[in-house]
Parts: sequence; C-alpha cells; structure tokens
Amino acid sequence: MKVINKLEKFYDKNLLLIFEDENNYCDCIPEDGKKLIEKLKEKNSFTGKRSEVLSVNYFVNDTLISMDILGFGKKEEFSENILRETLFKYLNEQKGSILISSNSKELGNTDIICEIVGNVNYYFDEFKSEKGKKIDVDFFSFDNIDITEALILNEATDVTRELVNLPANIINPDTLAERTLLLGKEFGFEVEILDENKIQDLGMNLLYNVGKASVNKPKLIVMRYFGDSSSDEKIGLVGKGLTYDTGGLCLKPADSMLTMKDDMTGGATVIGTMCAVAKNKIKRNVIAVVPACENSINGNSYRPGDIIKSMNGKSVEIINTDAEGRLALADAITYIVRNEKVSEIIDVATLTGAMMVALGTFITGVFSNSDDIYSKLENSCNKYGERIWRMPLDNQFKELLKSEVADIKHMGTRWGGAISAAKFLEIFAEDTPWTHMDIAGTAFDNSSKWFKKGASGVHVKGLYNYCKER
Repeated sequence: MKVINKLEKFYDKNLLLIFEDENNYCDCIPEDGKKLIEKLKEKNSFTGKRSEVLSVNYFVNDTLISMDILGFGKKEEFSENILRETLFKYLNEQKGSILISSNSKELGNTDIICEIVGNVNYYFDEFKSEKGKKIDVDFFSFDNIDITEALILNEATDVTRELVNLPANIINPDTLAERTLLLGKEFGFEVEILDENKIQDLGMNLLYNVGKASVNKPKLIVMRYFGDSSSDEKIGLVGKGLTYDTGGLCLKPADSMLTMKDDMTGGATVIGTMCAVAKNKIKRNVIAVVPACENSINGNSYRPGDIIKSMNGKSVEIINTDAEGRLALADAITYIVRNEKVSEIIDVATLTGAMMVALGTFITGVFSNSDDIYSKLENSCNKYGERIWRMPLDNQFKELLKSEVADIKHMGTRWGGAISAAKFLEIFAEDTPWTHMDIAGTAFDNSSKWFKKGASGVHVKGLYNYCKER
C-alpha cells in the first residue's frame, strides 16, 4: 500500500468511503463525477448505510472511471472496528488495483486501512498450485502521511501467521530455532539458541520432560533487542512454543489434533513482535523467550503422577500430560526472570480450552498482577482492534494446586481451569510484575470479521505498541 497526493495512473477500481447521508467527496473526483454521484444516489435510494455499495462509472479524458462508494453508516455510531470489518468485507472480494479516498478523518485512517489491506493480502498458499492474487492499493491524500510503521507491522504479523500456518512436519523446535536466527539477522535482533543439554544444565526439567519423547528435542529460543542503552529496564516476553501437541500419554482425540500446529502461536507471536520492535527501532529494551518443544509419545514420555523439579526449585506433580504448555512456560518464565533479569513479563500462550468456553474466539483472556501493566496493554491492544478482557486471579484457585506428594501440582479441577493455569504460572514469576495472555480462542480462526481463516497474528501489533509506549 502507498499514500499518494497526485494521480499518475488509472485504477481498476476507485473506492470512496463515506458516512451515511454524507456528500463531502474527495477533491480528486471531478465536478461532473460528483454531480453524477448525487443523481445515482437519488435514483438508487443510496444513503451510505453500513456496507451499502453504490457503483458509478464516468469518463475522464476518454477514460472510463469505475468507482464504488462504500457506506459506513451513521457517523455517531462509528467505531474503528466497524471500519475494519466493513473495509475487509469489501476488499476481500476485489482484485487488481484500487485507489481509496475519503474526506473523513475517521474513515481515512491510513494505519487501519493499511492493516486491513495486509489482512486481505495474506495468503497461506505455499502448498497450493494456484496462488492467491493480491490487491494493489493506494490511498489518496493531500497530507504528508508516513505509513512505514504500519507496513512493518503488517510484515511482522505475516511472519507470525506463516510460522503458525506451516505444518508440524516443517516447523519443529529445530526449524523454528533456525528460522528465528534468520529473522534476527533480517530484522535486527540478537538470537541465542539453548539446546536440550543446556536446558538440562540450567535445571529446566519441566520443559525438558515435555519435549524429551520427540525425535525433535526441545530448544529455548532467546531473542534480545537493546534499543535504549541509557535504561536498565527490560521488557520480557515469553511465548509458548509447542510446535505440535499430541496430548502426550493423555492422548487427544484425533479431531482435536488436526490444528495442533497452532500450539506454538504464543511463541510465533513474540517472534513477530520482536521483528516489529527491532525493524522500527523503538527506544526500549525487549527480551523474548520461546520454549520450543513437541509433546509426543514414546517409551520415554513423561507420565501422569510423575514428580519433576522445576528450574526455580519447586517440585511439580504431573496430573495430565495434555496440560503441557504451562510446564514449558514455567521454566521459561523462571529463566527470563533469573537469567535475563527482566523488569516485567508478559507471557502469551494457547493455554486452555476453558478460555475459549469463557470468551469465545474473538476475545483474549488476560491475567495480571499489575493494574498499570494491564491498563497500558489494554490501550495498546485496543488501538489495533485486538479485544482483551481481564480475568480474576483469586487466591482460592491457588489452593487447587496443592499437592500431597510435591510442592505443587500443575493443574486444578475442571472448573475455572484457565484461572488455575494462570495461578500456576504466576508462581514462577516470583516478585516480577507479570501478565498472562491466553490466546487459545483468538490465535487461529479468530471470529473477528477482519481476519481470514487460519492464523490471525493477533497481538503482534498490540504487544509492539505496548513495548513502544511503555
């Protein structure tokens, strides 16, 4: 997408964005065109209701101009998510080159338009003989508008989408680590990979045990970006990196395994965030950690009833091997607190089906022991239409983690399962401000109406903006 201030070519489609009953057209439309639009609006009883389209054709110097006028409803009822949803619905059905214009400040939000063009133009078609056709979009404005940041955010979001959409026979702990190394070189952040031997040396036994049954041994992917040498503050991001989850010995049903390639979305999200942070050169220090592993099965698999010592020294009783993500995250959180000495932590994970039951597939549940961090994160996510909801962290749920044979067990009862999972993670944050984002519902096939099927890439933009504004 580009922003232009003079017309240098003709387009397959000209798109005019208006509110209901508005006739304040862009100055790039000639007077004859404006008169024709008014006559056609009257003839077709077009008022500009939400998603209403009026098609207009007129000549400019013997060239036929094809224009659609897209309505967004009443201005007083407008929201940025209406802009996202309505524009996505329209553009997703278009092809070729499109010039978008609007005299409305709200509808001419180039950051959102760029975001939606990015959503429309992303295709996971690597394995298809027929490739998706991207639209070529320009936005007309007499103002000097820089959309570089928005374009980089699209690029970083697509990094996350691609990592998630790729199947587990391609993305495993080894290849995820290799791709992250390449991304670090491309986008400008440092990457260190800790193998299974180093993981064991550090005492990260929870992570190691989750991944030890796989032929693809666990890795800890550590990413570092130092954009502010004058500050000791370091924002810590942790992303669950289960590149495939069978459920282990507590085997999932076959239907539940079909999309388990997406169980590394938390890891892919923080990788994409690091790409955006580094390429946009924000003045912050950000460190991200991804515990990458596969929850597989062989004679060496960890079992229900096992007791495993975590990196922070607590012994953990294993209740269900399909609650593996919190185990990998627990050691990763301990690592980023003790070894990287971050000032705060946000972890991101496709953690619990209970969260999908609670909030569906378009709202992320967020747990935090810091009001300040949650408030800033909510504002950052809202800017990009990423809907989050704060969940409780009552200590009664910690009581459910008491074990008769170990320091703690890693899950409570079925009821309030997302909360007890969060309370388990909070233990390993120790005294560091901590926030947990459960993206089980929003990571894949997000039901917000401005995403395609598959990986949404949700929260790359919100986390980037949080880091930038923190």
